Amino acid sequence: MSLTSCLLPFSQSAKVPLTSTCSCHLPLSSSNFPVSSRNYYSYLRNESLVLKGGGSNLCRRFYGSAADLRSEETILETDLVAGSHKAGDSPSVSKQFLDGLLDVPRGASLCIAVVGATGELARGKIFPALFALYYSGYLPEDVGIFGYSRKNLTDEDLRSIIASTLTCRVDHQENCGDKMDAFLSRTYYINGGYDNREGMSRLDERMKQIEGVSKANRIFYLSVPQEALVDVACNIGDKAQAPQGWTRIIVEKPFGFNLYSSHQLTQSLLSKFEERQIYRIDHMLGRNLIENLTVLRFSNLVFEPLWNRTYIRNVQVVIVSESVAQTAKYSDGYGIIRDIFHSHILQTIALLTMEPPISLDGEDIRNEKVKVLRSTRRLDPADAILGQYKYTSGDKNEAILNSVGPTYCAAALYIDNARWDGVPFLVRVGTGLIKHRVEIRVQFRHVPGNIYRDNIGINIDLGTNELILRDEPDEAILVKINNKVPGLGLQLDASELNLLYKDRHVLVFSTLYSTEVPDSYEHLIHDVIDGDNHLFMRSDEVAAAWNILSPVLEEIDKHHTAPELYEFGGVLMIVLKTCLKPPMPDDFIFKNESEANNNENAAGNASSSASNKYGSKEEKEIAETNVCLDLNLSLSLTSGKKCSSIR
Repeated sequence: MSLTSCLLPFSQSAKVPLTSTCSCHLPLSSSNFPVSSRNYYSYLRNESLVLKGGGSNLCRRFYGSAADLRSEETILETDLVAGSHKAGDSPSVSKQFLDGLLDVPRGASLCIAVVGATGELARGKIFPALFALYYSGYLPEDVGIFGYSRKNLTDEDLRSIIASTLTCRVDHQENCGDKMDAFLSRTYYINGGYDNREGMSRLDERMKQIEGVSKANRIFYLSVPQEALVDVACNIGDKAQAPQGWTRIIVEKPFGFNLYSSHQLTQSLLSKFEERQIYRIDHMLGRNLIENLTVLRFSNLVFEPLWNRTYIRNVQVVIVSESVAQTAKYSDGYGIIRDIFHSHILQTIALLTMEPPISLDGEDIRNEKVKVLRSTRRLDPADAILGQYKYTSGDKNEAILNSVGPTYCAAALYIDNARWDGVPFLVRVGTGLIKHRVEIRVQFRHVPGNIYRDNIGINIDLGTNELILRDEPDEAILVKINNKVPGLGLQLDASELNLLYKDRHVLVFSTLYSTEVPDSYEHLIHDVIDGDNHLFMRSDEVAAAWNILSPVLEEIDKHHTAPELYEFGGVLMIVLKTCLKPPMPDDFIFKNESEANNNENAAGNASSSASNKYGSKEEKEIAETNVCLDLNLSLSLTSGKKCSSIR
């Protein structure tokens, strides 16, 4: 494939196919690039678009073209430098563009070290993601994969451990065994303690043997306990940074224990690395739901004009799951607020509410996220409800579950800026619930002076529209609208308009491009290799997020406030016990329940109505829980009631 042949007129109004000499023949327009290829780099010259990260990645990712772009370097350097004079830029700026242009290695190797290589995260997620990238051609053939941990193992021992976790996806069956053998042959093991400088020196020497004399880049994935993080990072900074190329470290959440410890951690990291070298990873941010937030907002005219306090009534962010033990292993000592709320929830809200960035550059996006996080009101303990899963006798995870902090949190957040003033962001995050659910629900306001009010019936809130972005259990984008019920008379009912996101994109993507949607770890590690940091938290983002949660965390830590206990799926009782009989707010959200004559029977009526709609016991329990939680959470968090769970 020749990049010279991939120069095409840049038009916002028409799609222009690539010329016949480009192997992919994919119809493209300028609007394709932000959606189809996140890490695109465009350069305008004489009304033509040079397809650099965008076009070349598009061909290689979607069509598997083994394009060799190295031969174009001289031509591109000449063109870019000449073009930079026209644009008023310096040649050095264009050279920087050129350095990040090619997606294939140019005589430089890449070494990736997983510190904590025998841990569950490394075995279950990191090494499989690296293999998927290697199979797809996103890692150079001469890549070196290194495992580092305290266990006394050999190269073959590590390869045996890794091999048991590697699988080839449906689209990766051809030559799967050969690719797996090649990947394992590039895998090496070094024994050393987290605070062992000699061990890190041995890792450095082993890397140099693999790198040879070429300019090499290094990535260190720090899959280690929080208490070991500083020692490992400092040893890498002192003993194992790349002599010539760049060095990047990946740090797993949680990023500290509170605002103070987070500041100490940040200062320790910045004493050895520059901010641009640090990638604070949160696997949730690599999901399609998160990536789609900015695309949905900023590339669709229909949503952005409505994205403000004038039209949006509230926003609900829900991350709940059935599993308790798995989360408990990662949350032990931290609880769900520190482990999930700080990163998952606040990053989601930041991307959902930030102002349009000036570009898709990572720093521009992170600048806007910081602004909205700093505008977010600190979480008042009275606006939060905490719960802890109560293990039962004989529970196989009894020892684990008995040691964790809060496993459930419902809260109301407010953003004090012109766009979002007064709009509640209702958050529900927890484990040990009836059904796994990850979704964002944007509820719009009532239609002013709705002429169909009498036709809606007793449930006035059927007249509100909703945009639902769902990641689990089924990925979907839904819009709730009002329709006339078929038949005589004029009766309105709400229905969900399915935008067929999964059918149109996920299934078509798999069929048309013969590939599966990448795992979130695969996605994020690829971003680190590319130097794309927009989905990774910067130090000022981390500090702003801790500042929001500080009042609640201080209340818990200083007063040792005990969360309300709940059995599996029984979190509803927490809300009923902590916020009984609050005053009914004027704009309370009724959903699928009979009209409540008073506060005492509101939850009962809601459950009764939901029960009549579903047949099976499981469906009934799910409906009752969701309806009553929405009912009581809305009552407690929009009425100003001071809940008794945290005083």
